[in-house]
Amino acid sequence: MSYSEDQLLGAVGMSTMVVRAADTSVAAGINELPVLAASAATSLVESACSAALAEFCAPGETSFTQSLNLEMLTSVPIGEEVRAHVRLIAVDDHLVTFEAALTHLNRTIATAHVQRRLIDRLSFMARVAAERIVSA
Repeated sequence: MSYSEDQLLGAVGMSTMVVRAADTSVAAGINELPVLAASAATSLVESACSAALAEFCAPGETSFTQSLNLEMLTSVPIGEEVRAHVRLIAVDDHLVTFEAALTHLNRTIATAHVQRRLIDRLSFMARVAAERIVSA
């Protein structure tokens, strides 16, 4: 991998979205509330994590979410902007940990704790293909 632990610690990322009808709990089939669904909030956080790591990954390197714990504090209706801010707080071999906050205007609407595994894309996809063959 093309980074050192010291380089990664403190890395930050941000991602922004405007809530659309497709991002709501109604569209996700969760309930009849036309507000930001947890699944859309999760995707926004993951995008911010990827942005934080982008400058450190060489061609062929990437990351995937191993675990994500999201706590929704409130929600946001259609048409409003939501931002995800993440900060990398720990590195353990190829496992990185982020803390995250989602905001709307000046209020926190959700917090998250994310662990992502840093990987070589080709090796990872080869392993996925091999597992598929073995399970068939």
